[in-house]
Amino acid sequence: MTSVLVNSRLSDDDRRTRLYSGDLFVQQSPKAIGDFVAFTRAMVEEAFHPLDPETAQYEMAVEAYAAVLSKLKPAFIHHPESKRHLREILVEQGCDPELTYFDVPRLRTSTSDDYLTTGIAYAFHPHRDTWYSAPMMQVNWWLPVYEASPDNVVAFHPAYFERGIDNGSEDYNYYEWNRDSRAAAASQVGKDTRVQPKPREHVELEPQIRPVPPVGGVMIFSGAQLHSSVPNSSGRTRISVDFRTVHRADVEANRGAPNVDSHCTGTTMRDYLRVSDLERLPADVIAPYDEGVDPALLKYAVYSA
Repeated sequence: MTSVLVNSRLSDDDRRTRLYSGDLFVQQSPKAIGDFVAFTRAMVEEAFHPLDPETAQYEMAVEAYAAVLSKLKPAFIHHPESKRHLREILVEQGCDPELTYFDVPRLRTSTSDDYLTTGIAYAFHPHRDTWYSAPMMQVNWWLPVYEASPDNVVAFHPAYFERGIDNGSEDYNYYEWNRDSRAAAASQVGKDTRVQPKPREHVELEPQIRPVPPVGGVMIFSGAQLHSSVPNSSGRTRISVDFRTVHRADVEANRGAPNVDSHCTGTTMRDYLRVSDLERLPADVIAPYDEGVDPALLKYAVYSA
């Protein structure tokens, strides 16, 4: 049974063990996350000025809105301050900076009432990150930039944590996605034509869990959790940030959540940066996760910068 632990004092090692077993965590980190939220809000509000970012969708044509995001999101992802803030959050949350690796943060926007749900503001169907070439030991971190509510957050479907679903992950290769589909996100307005792993059978969305971290808090979960975007009916755009981590010892030991239905190829692990010095995972550590991959695709293996 999935449990939600709030402000747990477990060590990072014990926390990861619980995450790999399907538990969810909601942690507060007022100093580090508060600083990160302030930085993120400044970028978002500058991009939408003079409009309120949470209600700008009501005053902009959808194409103009997507154009703002197409500039804002890459600028945020690759801003050096984004990496600095993530490193401080992870240290404050007890992660070992020598063994913990993170990827760049993604700024997410979930607009209300189906205003924009494709491309750069894609509303995710039920999925596991592990269908998208994430390793089984990936840990996801999700935090709201403005106040969130149960009608605009992420829903988890815990009945499927140890139960496989027929899905299209065998057609997904992360390196091909980087080569062919990632850059097209901003052009996918109205309909998203990119091929992504989806369930091939009916998914029962109930029971579901919708944790709502406060601003200054973060939700932590396994990349193997089946989750989906809650259809936003709040009347306000939900703006959030997520990023991911792996622990080197878990990567080397192939220790993580159970793989019940992920059949993709390639791996996201070349994107990860060490908390202490921004070094990447060594090639020999990643190599076992690339068995059977065409070596010619490796030039597309890294997304983050």
